[in-house]
Amino acid sequence: MTALLSFAFALMAGLMMTRLFNRWRLPDVTAFLVSGVLIGPFVLGRLGIHGFGFPTYESVAQLEVISKVAMGFIAFAIGNEFRLSQLRKTGRQALIIGILQALAAAVLVDLTLLGFHALFPEILSVPAAITLGAIATATAPAATLMVVRQYKAKGELTELLLPIVALDDAVGLIVFAVSFGIAKALISGAVSVVSILVNPLLEIACSLLLGALAGFVLTKLETMFHSNTNRNSMTISFVFLTVALSSLELTFGELRIGFSPLLVCMMLGTLFCNISPLSDDLMQRADVWSQPLLAVFFVISGAELQLEVFAQPILVCIGVVYIVSRSLGKYFGARYSAQMVGCSEKVVKYLGITLLPQAGVALGMCVTAQQLGPENGSLVRNIILFSVLIYELVGPLMTKEALQAAGEISEKPKEVLERRARKLAQAEPKELLERRRAHKGGK
Repeated sequence: MTALLSFAFALMAGLMMTRLFNRWRLPDVTAFLVSGVLIGPFVLGRLGIHGFGFPTYESVAQLEVISKVAMGFIAFAIGNEFRLSQLRKTGRQALIIGILQALAAAVLVDLTLLGFHALFPEILSVPAAITLGAIATATAPAATLMVVRQYKAKGELTELLLPIVALDDAVGLIVFAVSFGIAKALISGAVSVVSILVNPLLEIACSLLLGALAGFVLTKLETMFHSNTNRNSMTISFVFLTVALSSLELTFGELRIGFSPLLVCMMLGTLFCNISPLSDDLMQRADVWSQPLLAVFFVISGAELQLEVFAQPILVCIGVVYIVSRSLGKYFGARYSAQMVGCSEKVVKYLGITLLPQAGVALGMCVTAQQLGPENGSLVRNIILFSVLIYELVGPLMTKEALQAAGEISEKPKEVLERRARKLAQAEPKELLERRRAHKGGK
């Protein structure tokens, strides 16, 4: 009962906040995140009103399954960007840029934080520094996708952006696994090739294989139905199924077979959209169905942000260093790699700005980083929480402004006003006719 009430209240709070933020022409993602902060444990949640707001972080965690399913649908939708017809045009560029900009962010954050460690070794350790550098690779696909959908962005920059964001997370998983393995080795003094190289590569391979198998089975099963409504239900059920299967994990000594929900669902969408002739329509239907889930996902993300990190000046200081160095790494990494592969001037200029948002994947990496011990693990977690708070509130707005400056979106309020004006102009003669008839009838 409480979970359902919290879900309904979170959705309504997010939607009402978009009405206010639309006055300032801000993205809906930012409105959802701010509404989450307001109904979270630091504001409305403190009132302790049953079902209205989240009084504790444990109450936010009750809706964790919503976040997992929403991320599944986000990854499934991004898989649609890997159509072979489109990859023939942008695949090489997306691959090179996706790898190089992620590595540039990791290297620059590593160098900057290692310099910070040299100045203040008692505050930031080497294992924590290189772990933060690895986390810097991750970009938030959810915020980027929602901005693109809200403003119906189209063009060369948008076509490159979504595949790069998807590839970014695959690269991030590998870089994080290697850096985290080295960080653990520095603490324990034991280096394991299995944990540093074999396990992350195995996770990526198994995730892609599971997603491809699920996509193939989904396509075959949908041929049994003639109704698009039933086909859409089958598609949605497979997203739920792959999210559930992604939580499985097998361990054989040092060898660990696990799955990344993002990669599994992304591969599900990729294979499905390439081999199913009905994928265009079914993808659109699934997008419409998942919109409320995505809205609640961002409200929950806002409620999870822990504002107490601002009370620790040293965390704010390291957080600012992390944010600045990561942003520079993303921007210049994307800029120079885009020049290298011959992208247009607008892609070179604006792509890096659209890669700044950071959230879910980075927070997931923080959970793993707790293995570095209470001191290092807590430091990494709080710094990432601080950066996520800043990135998620500012990142979507910067993505929108970059896409708009590149000429790939137009102002939504203007379009809405023009459409409403046309409808009113068409409806006005009918209203006048009805009034005249009513006036004659009255006589």
